[in-house]
Amino acid sequence: MNLPEELKRLLREVPALSRVYLVGGCVRDALLGIPQKDFDLEVYGEDYETLAQQLSAHGRVDLVGKSFGVIKFSSASGGQWDFSLPRRDSKMSAGHKGFAVAFDPDISPREAASRRDFTINALMFDPRTGEYLDFFGGREDLEKRVLRHTSAAFVEDPLRVLRGMQFAARFDLTPAPETVELCRSIVHTFPELAVERVGMEWFKWAMMSQRPSAGLRFLQDTGWLQHFPEIAALAGTPQDPDWHPEGDVFTHTCHCCDALTELPEWREADETTRRVLMFAVLAHDFAKPQTTHEAEREGRMRIVSPGHEEQGGPLAETFLTRIDAPNEIKERVVPLVKHHLAHLQTLSDRAVRRLANFLKPATIAELCVVMTADHFGRPPKPKIIHEGVPALRAKAVELHLRDDAPKPILQGRHLIERGLKPGKQFGAVLDAAFEAQLEGQFTELEGALQWLDEQLRLASESPPPSG
Repeated sequence: MNLPEELKRLLREVPALSRVYLVGGCVRDALLGIPQKDFDLEVYGEDYETLAQQLSAHGRVDLVGKSFGVIKFSSASGGQWDFSLPRRDSKMSAGHKGFAVAFDPDISPREAASRRDFTINALMFDPRTGEYLDFFGGREDLEKRVLRHTSAAFVEDPLRVLRGMQFAARFDLTPAPETVELCRSIVHTFPELAVERVGMEWFKWAMMSQRPSAGLRFLQDTGWLQHFPEIAALAGTPQDPDWHPEGDVFTHTCHCCDALTELPEWREADETTRRVLMFAVLAHDFAKPQTTHEAEREGRMRIVSPGHEEQGGPLAETFLTRIDAPNEIKERVVPLVKHHLAHLQTLSDRAVRRLANFLKPATIAELCVVMTADHFGRPPKPKIIHEGVPALRAKAVELHLRDDAPKPILQGRHLIERGLKPGKQFGAVLDAAFEAQLEGQFTELEGALQWLDEQLRLASESPPPSG
C-alpha cells in the first residue's frame, strides 16, 4: 500500500502510533488496485487524550468525533487523516443512535474487525510490517467477488443492508446465501433508518456503480426492495417481447442502468450529473406498472404502456423525496423521465426549442444519454442507438440548445426603450414574447423588436373595453 510520505513520517515520530493499522475501504481498494485518497487508521494501546495531545504537536486536531473515538488530523501541508480508537458497540435501542459505545485500547484487532459489516471491509494493514491482517477471509471473498457479512453483529445496524446494495453494485459482488438470509431476517427494521442515511447509500450507488443491477438484485433477493415500491412494482410488469425480449420492466431497468455505466458521457461526468443520469434511467419506466395493458395494434394484441413517460415524473419525484435527494437532483431527473421518448416525435425546430425549455435545468445532451441507455438495455437486441437520438442531438446543436435551454431574447429594458413603464403588463408582454420565440416567430433581437412593435401597434388600434 502506498502511503503519503507525510503520513509515514507521522507514524515514525508519534509514540502513540506504535500500534496502528489502516482499516476499512482504503485496505480493500488497495487490494483491488484502486488509488487511495482517504486513509483511516485505528490506534491500539493508547487512550484518546494521549493520542490527541501527541498528534497536536504535529498539526491541527479536531475532536468533534470524540464520542466515537475519532480524531481528525490536519497537517501543515494539507494532509488529512482520521485516527480512531477501537470500540465495543452494544445495541441498546432501535435506530442508528441506539448504541452504547465503550472504548477499549486493549481490544484485539480481530475482535475490532469482527464488528465491521463485510469481510472485504474487515481487512487491516500494518504499515510497519507491510502485512495484511485478514481474520475472516476477506481477501478470498474479494478475489471471488463475494459479499459476505463478517459476524452476527451485522444485524445491529440495518443500514448495513443498504451498504451491501451499493457495495455489490460498486464492486460487482455476488452476495453469499447466508448473508442474503440474514438481511431477509431484518427486513422489518428499515423504519429505524434515518432518511438521510438511506439517501447516502443510494447516492453512492448512483455515482460509483460498476454494475448497478447487482445492487438492485441484492435488494430484491433480500426482500428490501419492498421499501422502495416504485422499483418493486417493476418486477413482474410485462413488456412486448418484440420490443423487449429481455423480460419484465425490472429486468429492463437493470440492463439500462448497467448500460449507462458503459457510456463515456456518464463516466466522464461530474458527481452530481452521474447521480442525475443514473436516477433518471432507474426511474424512466416507473409508471409502466400503472399504464401497461394489452391493446390491438396493427391487427394483433400487443402489450403497451401509453403515457408512462409523462406519468413517471411524479413517481420519480416521490422516490427521490423518499431517499432525501436534494432539489438540484430532483429538478433535473423529473423532466428527463417525462421526456425520455421525445426522440420518437417529429423533431422540428419548434419542438426542439420547446423540449429544451421543458427539460431545464436538465439538458438535451443529458436526455440523449438517458435515451441511449434505454435502447441499450434490451438484450439480446444489439446496442444500436435509435435514429431519433442523433437526429435530436444534431438539431439541438444546430439551434445551440444541446447544453442549455433557450433564453428570452426580449428583455424588460427593450420594453422601457419603447416607452413602456414597468408594471403588471411587463410580465404579460415578456411571457407572450418568449412564447412567440419558442414558436419560431423570431430568432434574434431585431426580429424580437419588430414583433414587439407590431404588438404595440395592434394594441393601440384596439378599441378600449366598454363600460
